[in-house]
Amino acid sequence: MPQAPVTPDAAPGRTREPRDRHAELQPARTDPFVAEMAQRIGGPLGRHATLVRDVWNPARVLLVVASLTYLAGMVFRLPCRITVAGQAPDAFRRLCYSDIGLLYGDRGLLQGNTPYLDSGPYQVLEYPVLTGWFLELERRITVLLGAPSGDGLSAQQAVDATLRFFDVNQVLLGALFLVAVWAQVRTVPGRPWDATMLAAAPTVAAAALVNWDLLAVALTATGVLAWSRRRPGLGGVLLGLGMAAKLYPALLLGPLLLLCLRSARMRAYGRLVVGFVVAWLVVNLPVLVLAPDAWLDFWTFNADRSGDFGSIWYVFSLAGHPVGDLNAVSAGLFALGCVLIGLLIVLAPRRPRFGAMAFLVVAAFLMTNKVYSPQYVLWLLPFVVLARPRWRDWWVFTAGELFYFVAIWWHLGGELSPGDGGSDRVYWLAVLARLATQGWVVAMVVRDALRPEHDPVRAPSTGSGSVLDDPTGGVLDGAADAPWRTRLLSAVGRRA
Repeated sequence: MPQAPVTPDAAPGRTREPRDRHAELQPARTDPFVAEMAQRIGGPLGRHATLVRDVWNPARVLLVVASLTYLAGMVFRLPCRITVAGQAPDAFRRLCYSDIGLLYGDRGLLQGNTPYLDSGPYQVLEYPVLTGWFLELERRITVLLGAPSGDGLSAQQAVDATLRFFDVNQVLLGALFLVAVWAQVRTVPGRPWDATMLAAAPTVAAAALVNWDLLAVALTATGVLAWSRRRPGLGGVLLGLGMAAKLYPALLLGPLLLLCLRSARMRAYGRLVVGFVVAWLVVNLPVLVLAPDAWLDFWTFNADRSGDFGSIWYVFSLAGHPVGDLNAVSAGLFALGCVLIGLLIVLAPRRPRFGAMAFLVVAAFLMTNKVYSPQYVLWLLPFVVLARPRWRDWWVFTAGELFYFVAIWWHLGGELSPGDGGSDRVYWLAVLARLATQGWVVAMVVRDALRPEHDPVRAPSTGSGSVLDDPTGGVLDGAADAPWRTRLLSAVGRRA
């Protein structure tokens, strides 16, 4: 029989009025780790703390925290700041390496060339188109601020221009990080303090300025926010722009398709896909038409690369056991992971949350991918917060990522190489440890889906005063299962 309609009072997605309307300002009442720490400094915030409650709301507090975190990352990179021609700091040993200044000169930007559309004696920019347009914007700002540009620059002029470009990047990428934190605060109603795990993340301080990934992170975060606010068309546009900057936002379309099928919300999904495709095409078509070979370079670059830094395949290669036909093996394992996630979405006793399934699919991609660059942690971190907002799991995840961050640079710099010239097994261990800590969070999220009473969002600690279904799910929040799933489970039960 079709499932009975869910009444408004019983709908799992409806949020009841909190017993304490300021409960969202009190993470010490909902998270065991924070509660224990709060007791050491006097207990949870009282209801009469009006200054904190009314002036220092969660968004303002966390934007300040995020600013301090980002500034710490800027300070962290000062040892690699080149101001005089001829300086050559050991960026690997000091853990302050960045692609930003290096690629400014090596991809024609310093010479005044536009990515993709201009060519010369340099490699085509190997990033999706919106990242290239972002670099072009930064290049023009750099020139407007007085930086020299063009051929025939002196060594000192090149250093000055590169330093100005890096500073422009620091400002714009910092603004994008604040946008991502703002979106994270607003995505899950009643749980704004979960975004502390993004705002205060040491992994952000470490990796934010390695590359330009914060552009895609900010677009993805705002896309998820738009979807959660039941604006699927806008969500699709933002996620499509995110894919135009980095590939991974496209991965969210898979779990959303199955979640919408399970909940009979395909009209909203259709609007999401239309917005996604239109936004992606608007950004990509000009380059695809005017410079098709340059447009293809990103795709051929990734298809042709072998097992690279950070991947388990790279460790196999270092150990003398390279994997043949790696494209097929990597893609096959990712496809298998997607199938398992799909089965979880369809067969779980209660429809899983969107944020949790988004985490699983991005984690599956990164754990099976041919490369894991240190900044990829920025892709995964916001979904860790949405999927498993518990400080214990955040610490596990963070420890693995920081261990790997140190190990990759010291591996490249030769700091971890044994004196006898043997293999760098500490680096192997770091890759395995990072995979294990990511796997820990995956296991917790899968358990939450199979046993919803363990889900920290759906089963908050006593005192939060709210009953939630899928606050990130937008039109999915509170939706009953479609009749086809009930019929499918009945048929499977009869055959069993």
